[in-house]
Amino acid sequence: MGLYHSVRAVAGASGDGPIDWAAVAEAAKESTEPGDLTVSEAEQSGYATDVRDARDRVRAVGGIEFDLPETVEIQHRHHWIDANIETFRRVMAPIEQQAEMVPGVARVVNTGSMAFTLSFLANNVLGQYDPLLLADGDEHALYFVRPNIQRVAEQLNVDGDRFRRWIAFHEVTHAAEFGAAPWLSEHMETAMEDAIENLSGGSLDRESLGQLDTTMTAVEGYAELLMDRAFDDEYDDLRAKIDARREGRGPLAELVRELLGMRMKRQQYERGKAFFDVVADARGVAAAGRVWESPDHLPTDAEIEDPQLWIDRIDP
Repeated sequence: MGLYHSVRAVAGASGDGPIDWAAVAEAAKESTEPGDLTVSEAEQSGYATDVRDARDRVRAVGGIEFDLPETVEIQHRHHWIDANIETFRRVMAPIEQQAEMVPGVARVVNTGSMAFTLSFLANNVLGQYDPLLLADGDEHALYFVRPNIQRVAEQLNVDGDRFRRWIAFHEVTHAAEFGAAPWLSEHMETAMEDAIENLSGGSLDRESLGQLDTTMTAVEGYAELLMDRAFDDEYDDLRAKIDARREGRGPLAELVRELLGMRMKRQQYERGKAFFDVVADARGVAAAGRVWESPDHLPTDAEIEDPQLWIDRIDP
């Protein structure tokens, strides 16, 4: 394992398409330490208990019905890469179909960029609810990247079990959203496919991208609301330490996060949380959950900025 083998995998990218996905997987894993996955029975039981407790608390507080994914996995970083590479491949497929033949140099650059992205994310993702967008069927999954959870808990100097439980609650809130709104996956897929199809044709579909951003703002904001109201412990200290850690990142890490859209995701968190806090304070958490009754109940961008407009429209 090492940088040399990763570079060699990228340099050997082959095929006719713009990305050699086998080389992406090999290069990403060669440049990423998998991390320890020695899980004791007590720790495994702890993960299971955290997920079940999160489900029960979110059901009770949110007033919504949903089931946990059948797939709940404790992973190391290579497992996470394997689980996500097919998602990346599905998302990129429309663009690849528009560029069946590309020069070898471009293929190497594309393959290297994708490998770098997966490696960076694999080293930073703590947990993930994966609705498996653009996949056949209605599968979904829940992943915990144990080496990253342990590393960050140590860096923050917080109790590992408590930090793991906090991550479990956050990811289960996303499972709640997609479980309460069976239409949500298709709604996001349609906006994503429209945007990608237009992008592959050389145009930027601002309407579809805007719709996707607004939907993701609702998804992230509602999850934050449920975390605040459902988590069964104080966590202001965790928030403060994570915010301080985020502010302390170096310029290179910040640049990478900017390029990968992570700053946009943080803005979605903040805007969405502000919206749902106003709604929940005015009408209760259950009323905020009405956002998942149908696509028409999603807030518009204007309503996110002025939640009273949404309240007047949906729950006057």
